[in-house]
This record gives sequence, C-alpha cells and structure tokens, in this order.
Amino acid sequence: MSLLIVGCGYLGRRVAVDYVGRGEAVLGVTRSEKGAEELAAIGVRPVVADVLDPEALAALPAVDRVLYAVGYDRNAGPSKRSVYVDGLRNVLESLPSGVSRVVYVGSTSVYGNGDGGWVDEETPAEPITEAGRICLDAEHALADWASRSGVSTVVLRCSGLYGPGRIIRRALIERGEPIPGDPDRTLSLIHIDDAARAAAAALDAPSPAPLYLATDDRPVPRREYYEVVAQTLDAPTPTYVPPAPGSPEAARDVVDRKISNRRLRAELGVELQYPDVTAGVPAALRG
Repeated sequence: MSLLIVGCGYLGRRVAVDYVGRGEAVLGVTRSEKGAEELAAIGVRPVVADVLDPEALAALPAVDRVLYAVGYDRNAGPSKRSVYVDGLRNVLESLPSGVSRVVYVGSTSVYGNGDGGWVDEETPAEPITEAGRICLDAEHALADWASRSGVSTVVLRCSGLYGPGRIIRRALIERGEPIPGDPDRTLSLIHIDDAARAAAAALDAPSPAPLYLATDDRPVPRREYYEVVAQTLDAPTPTYVPPAPGSPEAARDVVDRKISNRRLRAELGVELQYPDVTAGVPAALRG
C-alpha cells in the first residue's frame, strides 16, 4: 500500500510518521527543497510541487490513498481561497488513476452555530465567517470531483487543533494580559496526535461515511481551557475583556457550539489518547 500526503505540516507529518512506522510507502508533497530534506529524514519520499502549479503536479506518482491536509501560510502570498479551493482542485485533477481513497482535512468552521447546542454530521453547514465559507467551498470541490471520478472520499472536519508548539492564547496567559472574548462560550478542541489518529482511521476504514467530525470527548467552557493552561504554566489566573468591535476576536465570539465525535468513535473506532483538555494541555506543554 502507498500513501500520498499533500500538506506535510503539523498534522500531515504526524500521519506520515505513523505510516512509515508501519512499513508502508509514504510520499509527501512539499514546496521547498528544505522541506524535501526534512521529509526524507523521516522516511518519506518527497515530491517537490506547489498545489497552485498544475504543471508541477502533472508528475504526481501513482498511489493507493491520498491525505489532503494543506494548511494556510499567511506569509506565502496567495489568498486562503486560492490555496484551499484552487489548490485542492489542482491536486484532484492531477491524481493518477488507481487512487482508491482521498481524505480531506477540513474544519468545523463550516458551522455557524452560536446557541451553545450540539453539532454533529447531520447539522447543516452554514458558515458565518469567510474562513468557514472557504472550507465549505473546498468540500464542494471535493464532492464534485468524487461524483465524476467515483473515488471514495472522506471529509474530516477538525475542531481546533492544539498540541506541542500550538497552545491557543499561550502568550497572553503567560504575560497575565486580559483575554478578549466571553470565557463562558464553549470551546471544542482536539489534540494533534488524536487528529492524526482520526485521519489514519479514515484512510484505513473499508467503507467509511463521507463525513466525520474530529474532536475530543468533552467540549469545555473557554474559561476551563484557559485556567488549565495557566495552571500548567504556573501563570496568573486569566482575566477577560470584551473583544474590540469589528475585530477577529469579535467575529469568533459569536460562535458557541459543542462538537460531537460520536460517529468518529462508533464507526471508525477511534479511541482518543487525550479525551479532553485536562489531559491534552499538560501533555502538549511538556512536549
């Protein structure tokens, strides 16, 4: 079996290490020679290409499965819509025949719920942010390609990713500065290692559903998350201020939802190493 990972970053590289450890052939798309060297060092065969360059993608190798986990680099130049939607289309149209499964790592930002209720795979996707609309348009591009190609596709909508080197609001908490936003709104997160485990389960499943939500077992009030971070860092107890009108924090503050992982656990058998932030945050900060 062989796996092509497009987007060997925070999530994709963890999946790559897992499959290399199984003895499978893993190929990874990267934009730079430096990235190619890093992938080769962990046993991944690098493919130097840019998802926005169809000519470079014309030589993609034949593989059995594909994981698309491209993140957005604000410093790279192209817009998020271009990278997420056009880049995905370019890759899909360039895939050689023989691919049996494509897993696309998306985001729960496609949901606009603000009533504090539960969200699952049956909840309508009604994004209220531009980022959410972009992610949903990428899913539509995947669905269109799947209808024409007949390839099995899975969308894995991840809630907020955290882990070593990525702790939300860490700098503010360490400095003891007020955090903008309502601390009693709900936060749904998943540790990066568990997100990688969910992606692998979607790649391996014989007959998966077309959509899964990847999140931990227990959504928490933001306040609880911030306090766990502060306690682990021995930082001051967090304080809060209303977000500035029109700011990104204000746009995020309207979101209040609990993401359910019931289907992920029941159908893919995913058991989380870090079932909630009380287990995952200390491990991430130690990492």
